Amino acid sequence: MPHKIGFVVVSSSGHEDGFSARELMIHAPTVGGWRSPRFCQFPQEIVLQMVERCRIRKLQLLAHQYMIPSKVEFYISESLPEYFVPYQAERFRRLGYISLCDNEKTGCKARELKSVYVDAVGQFLKLIFHENHVNKYNIYNQVALVAVNIIGDPADFSDESNITSREKLIDHYLGHNSEDPALEGTCTGKSDYISPLDDLAFDMYQDPEVAQIIRKLDERKREAVQKERYDYAKKLKQAIADLQKVGERLGRYEVEKRCAVEKEDYDLAKEKKQQMERFRSQVYEQLQLHSLVDGEPMRRPSDLPAQPLAHSASPHHQQPVPSLLQEESTPESRFAEPFLQEKPPAHALGPSQHSTVDPSPRATDLHLKTHLQSVPYDERPLPASRKQPAVALEPEKSDSDVSEAPRGGAAGEPEPLTEKALREAGPAMDVLGESLVAGAYSKTWSYREDALLALYKRLMETPAGTAKEELKSMLRASIFLVRRALRDIVTPVFQASLKLLKMIITQYIPKHKLGKLETAHCVERTIPVLLTRAGDSSARLRVTASNFIQEMALFKEVRSLQIIPSYLVQPLKANSSNHLAMSQIGLLARLLKDLGTGSMGFTIDNVMKFSVSALEHRVYEVRETAVRVILDMYKQHRAFILEYLPPDDNTTRKNVLYKTIFEGFAKIDGRPTEAEIRAQKKAATEEAEKRKKEEIKALQGQLAALKDIQAEAQGKEGPSVEAESQDTQGGKAAPAPAPEVPDNHYLDNLCIFCGERSESFTEEGLDRHYWKRCPVLTRCAHCKQVVEISSLTEHLLTECDKKDGFGKCYRCSEAVLKEELPRHIKTKECNPAKPEKLANRCPLCHENFSPGEEAWKAHLMGPAGCTMNLRKTHVLPKAPTLPPAGKGPAVAKSGTSGSKVGSKIPTPKGLSKSSGRTYTKR
Repeated sequence: MPHKIGFVVVSSSGHEDGFSARELMIHAPTVGGWRSPRFCQFPQEIVLQMVERCRIRKLQLLAHQYMIPSKVEFYISESLPEYFVPYQAERFRRLGYISLCDNEKTGCKARELKSVYVDAVGQFLKLIFHENHVNKYNIYNQVALVAVNIIGDPADFSDESNITSREKLIDHYLGHNSEDPALEGTCTGKSDYISPLDDLAFDMYQDPEVAQIIRKLDERKREAVQKERYDYAKKLKQAIADLQKVGERLGRYEVEKRCAVEKEDYDLAKEKKQQMERFRSQVYEQLQLHSLVDGEPMRRPSDLPAQPLAHSASPHHQQPVPSLLQEESTPESRFAEPFLQEKPPAHALGPSQHSTVDPSPRATDLHLKTHLQSVPYDERPLPASRKQPAVALEPEKSDSDVSEAPRGGAAGEPEPLTEKALREAGPAMDVLGESLVAGAYSKTWSYREDALLALYKRLMETPAGTAKEELKSMLRASIFLVRRALRDIVTPVFQASLKLLKMIITQYIPKHKLGKLETAHCVERTIPVLLTRAGDSSARLRVTASNFIQEMALFKEVRSLQIIPSYLVQPLKANSSNHLAMSQIGLLARLLKDLGTGSMGFTIDNVMKFSVSALEHRVYEVRETAVRVILDMYKQHRAFILEYLPPDDNTTRKNVLYKTIFEGFAKIDGRPTEAEIRAQKKAATEEAEKRKKEEIKALQGQLAALKDIQAEAQGKEGPSVEAESQDTQGGKAAPAPAPEVPDNHYLDNLCIFCGERSESFTEEGLDRHYWKRCPVLTRCAHCKQVVEISSLTEHLLTECDKKDGFGKCYRCSEAVLKEELPRHIKTKECNPAKPEKLANRCPLCHENFSPGEEAWKAHLMGPAGCTMNLRKTHVLPKAPTLPPAGKGPAVAKSGTSGSKVGSKIPTPKGLSKSSGRTYTKR
């Protein structure tokens, strides 16, 4: 019978001070275990030597709560390799690997206990630790192992029962053995029974002294059973159960005492010590009172030798004891899969099951079990199987050999149905017969597959003239079995159930004309289970289930029912698995392309609501797929999609997902993205700066020339006046000089926008002109402010009191009321705008015309210009041309930065500053 194997640590690649690998040789609640050096190189390695050559049945690792390796590999050898002992060239043989959880869900406050079932013979075990999981607590990137446990048989004893032939391997997995069936389910009938007292959880959470007493009582209990002293055995059994709780409690006290010492809280440590002594003495008095222990004093934990775990640590050499740890025995087989993946247990082990809560308040153990199976390649994870015993590694076996073996070896009839199965499957048995249903409920996967294939054949051979009621009864009974088989973890059984379901929907129902009601029954009963399997931990099963759901949704019998789309648009649950969320949104994205958003179940509303909610999912792949779905929807429906998204502003674009979405919209519409707009603005700014510098240089040259001309004119001014006086006295009249406006009065009576000059343009007259008649200006209909027509769109979007009610059309670039914007975009009746460098855009007549500032005046005031400018007049008195000597005004845009020549003239009263101009006088 397998038992705990003692070992010593032969070597390790390194350790942190105070956490040597030799700590692994001791199992106790307060053990610290091994830690790698800080900032070590990976992989790290530990080599263990067992006390004897043995056949390893089970390995257990207790990981640290935050110094967690991502992967641990196992190697075994009969002797040390040559780099340990010269002249011996024996190499380690790789058994496989296991992956450890990153512990994020528990906040790095739990330790993972991983139990691995193997079947390998040797005396040296090598553990290789790969790079650590990154978390905020593991600041030195270390890996650690709190404890390791080895359970097995002596090699000479186990070789007799070693399963080497293919026939024995098949019988082994099918549950066939030559032992007395009457002993099945008892300890004595199981040669591979492992006592819970050998489990690592027992030693790691039990007080060592109490654990020693429990083992002694367990020996006495087995002796009492052999001598048929059942009353005494019953008393011992109850005492063992009580002592386990006592040992766990004392172990917790010991850890609390150790924590108090580390914090230098010696009062608390003393209190815990006294509490332990009182509690221990009470328990021992009760045991001696019932004559369950000898009167000799027990050895204190401090007296126990800190030496390697020896074979004698486990006294199980006689008849095995009943298991105190009852596990679910779920029949499993993964023959058809290339490798087995780890699956969590059906429920967490409670204190009564010897996987107790860690005495440390920061630790709670997760007991995960895995099972090793033969695989034809070396890179394989150690697989999971909760019932079947271990199998020796045989790399030469192929997948086809393993998958076909059970079917060839299965013989006889499936086992009878249990009472629970009889109650559950009663209606199906009435229709399909007990033998077929018993096969579908069998613990042997080949019987379950054969039952589904037999049902497939029966339904295919059902004659066309059969009564409708009988056909419907057969269909519903078949769907009952299909629904059960869809949950099967064995791939051939799962695939057989898919084959049967497809035949029922596409052949059985149409052949017998059962109608849409029966088809809907088939889909509604199976699609929830299929969606669950689409989130399975096995990638192979996930892909198979997802592909079948997509295929079924496109069946002409199912397509019109619109059932599957309604399941796919259900919001993702917060506690659903990552695989399920990825499969669901992936199915939606694929089916959306096939079915569209017409009358096939998908609508704009349900798809967009699902996709927007998926943008908040914790998994990156789900969020990325949701973005793709939204962009695909926008290609088809454009403006309607915007109703489900927040406004496109700087606040929203801070979210990377929404920024990606809105930039995707821009690319679909043919508009420049934000990055492209920034690049264009940067290029335009650089070009404007260059032009400004050139203009300033030219103006400086003109100013210098004007100063020279003025200096020459002042030098000739005296003689000219004298000559004029003489001509007047001589009776000759000189011609009157041309009227000219003094420099300091040039802007008087002049509209600086349209260029009209009038004597009525006093300060009050100009205000009246701006307000009513200037053809270059207009009044905003929403805020009554006077603005330039060229900047009216910008005013409505950024400055107007009602700016929140306007949005910008991406086609015509004009301001449109937001309530009219969707209709405006949908109708596509607006005239598309050209880039600003190529054309100006009039907000009155909505026409494009040549670019430039002068083009605005020509368009707004010319006879062939804007047809919607109600202020336009065809003849306007113009201001005189600027004298060459610098006697006229100059108008410059304020959009350029740098020094300006002259003084700034304020914007006329009542005018908006949105025109973006400054008027200067030289």
